[in-house]
Amino acid sequence: MRKPLPREDLDFVIERTANVWSAFDRARLFITGGTGFIGSWLLEVVQHANVVTGSRIEIVALSRDPDRAIGQAPHLFNAAGIALIKGDVTNFEANIGTIDVCIHAATDVADSTKAGDTLRVFDTGVLGTRRVLDFAQANGASRFLLTSSGAVYGAQPATLARTPETFSGAPDTLDAATAYGQSKRAAEWLASAYALHSDLRVSIARIFALVGPAIPLDGPFAAGNFIRDALAGRPISIEGDGRPLRSYLYMADACIWLLHVLLAGEHGNAYNVGSEREISIIELARAIESLCGSAVPAVPGLPPKAGPAPRYVPDTAKARKTLNVEEFTPIELALAKTINWNRMAVTA
Repeated sequence: MRKPLPREDLDFVIERTANVWSAFDRARLFITGGTGFIGSWLLEVVQHANVVTGSRIEIVALSRDPDRAIGQAPHLFNAAGIALIKGDVTNFEANIGTIDVCIHAATDVADSTKAGDTLRVFDTGVLGTRRVLDFAQANGASRFLLTSSGAVYGAQPATLARTPETFSGAPDTLDAATAYGQSKRAAEWLASAYALHSDLRVSIARIFALVGPAIPLDGPFAAGNFIRDALAGRPISIEGDGRPLRSYLYMADACIWLLHVLLAGEHGNAYNVGSEREISIIELARAIESLCGSAVPAVPGLPPKAGPAPRYVPDTAKARKTLNVEEFTPIELALAKTINWNRMAVTA
């Protein structure tokens, strides 16, 4: 059972998004992916805003298994002001009445049992997005936020320190393993087409790596897996050579960015959401070991490869300048807060 997110983090988000709650007072929000890492954070923030600011936002969340969602987080999904409807994004049917705002955050990438099914991943990203766009338009939504990914850029060139929204790279269409990035590119095109041909105000968030309480500890997220191993007293397992460079934005910060993209993002535009501070995988493991007090150092599973280290780091100047957001939480504090939340969750 997942315990509530830290109150200080929820307050932190609310304090920096005051204009969001006044703009969406009494709105009806439809969200997909509400049981996932990003979606559940956004839902808990909205619920906290309802209490703290009196914003009275009504939530309707799509879930493949509402009973399981309620069982895992009853404080979140069995609360007043939220209704769960059962269905899959690719084929759900629901009569929920008028909605004002839609956040499409559903994805299969966080579920390792589904992420290996490349056709399913692609269908969820493309057919699911088309279905949700149609649903939002038919039910009167005026704003639509698509959570996309930095995966749309494909491999980041070694000569490019940070990837801006204008970078024209793309995943290799002959590589079936790029299903997620391909689906996000197609989803962005669909969102852009609806933005052009309807009254739906669409904005897109290209999300890079994130870290924070409730991050899955058994999935595709290196930080979550490292924390799991270190807290269990096991050596951290690194499958590669530990050289790839990543950057991690704390989830409370990410919620602030996403809410500002939803409210103030330019119609039909995409914004990178992430940190610009790079850290190698082995450095991430060492930092987590230190914070967890682990006595068993991680050893990369492969020897160092030749050539520049692969990198996955965004340029966030566009979001920072136009939306007045920033990276508030340094990586050291982000990791410490995530570890402490998980440590207390284990002992609770």
